[in-house]
Amino acid sequence: MPKHSILLIYTGGTIGMISDPESGALKAVDFEHLNEQIPELANFDLNIAVHSFDKALDSSNMGPEHWKHIARVIFSEYDSYDGFVILHGSDTMAYTASALSFMLEGLGKPVILTGSQLPIGIIRTDGKENLITAIEIAADKEDGVSKVQEVCVYFEYSLYRGNRTHKISAEDFEAFESPNLAPMAEAGVHITYNVPALYRSPVPELMLRDELDASVGLLTVYPGMPKAYYKSILGVPELKIVILQSYGSGNAPTDPEFIAALRSFIDSGKVILNITQCEEGSVDLGKYETSRHLLNIGVISGYDMTLEAALTKSMFLLGQSDDIDWINEQLQSSLRGELTRP
Repeated sequence: MPKHSILLIYTGGTIGMISDPESGALKAVDFEHLNEQIPELANFDLNIAVHSFDKALDSSNMGPEHWKHIARVIFSEYDSYDGFVILHGSDTMAYTASALSFMLEGLGKPVILTGSQLPIGIIRTDGKENLITAIEIAADKEDGVSKVQEVCVYFEYSLYRGNRTHKISAEDFEAFESPNLAPMAEAGVHITYNVPALYRSPVPELMLRDELDASVGLLTVYPGMPKAYYKSILGVPELKIVILQSYGSGNAPTDPEFIAALRSFIDSGKVILNITQCEEGSVDLGKYETSRHLLNIGVISGYDMTLEAALTKSMFLLGQSDDIDWINEQLQSSLRGELTRP
């Protein structure tokens, strides 16, 4: 009998394509017969089951309803498997990983998202190694306990916390990075875990929090930003949270009309969450004069959250409550290791 069982969830993406031996054309991988197509998996003492989306989805079309589907599958099958590997297109993988990290509270098992830059059926593919190692990590235990107990992204020899991950390249095999947090593990001759960094939930059992509210907007500041641009975003009545992508450590224009528009949005009982456009570093409201005015009108800090984490966390919190004070507090707190406060 196999020692461990892994559920492979196939959503779509480049990794799901393989070359037809007769025609040479790319076709979908038959994941029901995965061991035949990737014989290296036979070296693992594993039972690998597969759950596939009814229709393979390009990750550009992935959204909240699909995140809910994945989370519900994991929740319903949680007791039957030791770990979960999600095959996903790379373009929105960091969004899905971030969303799942918030929706699956109390994880005690690994949920590993992976994919590839080249189809798994191409000779130079990165997909085969990504898939094999993701499965190995998902099955890895010590004294009967999973080494990884969180949602992660595995890509090109590195395992990253899912809600700290950002796609940085459309061409390189090293397509992802985690700018403000070291990898959870690195795969070489051996898989080396960054044990002190591995997340452990204070919640003793898995709870599914699958209510999401997508009433979230994005306002990126840039030189020459027209008034009509920011006023149109802040004037959308359905929006409850606007994520402000600011310069540097949280700086933005001091133009009185811009500040007045932000203040009006906040005074109407809504939230402005400030994150930096920089790949690395954190928002520090009040450090400079050009962010002190934001602090004074009630803009809150997202610290070092990625855009993907900030957006999905906002949707998640709006789905849990309409208490703005509580949402403000939760946005500035680390729920699943997604931010670092100074």
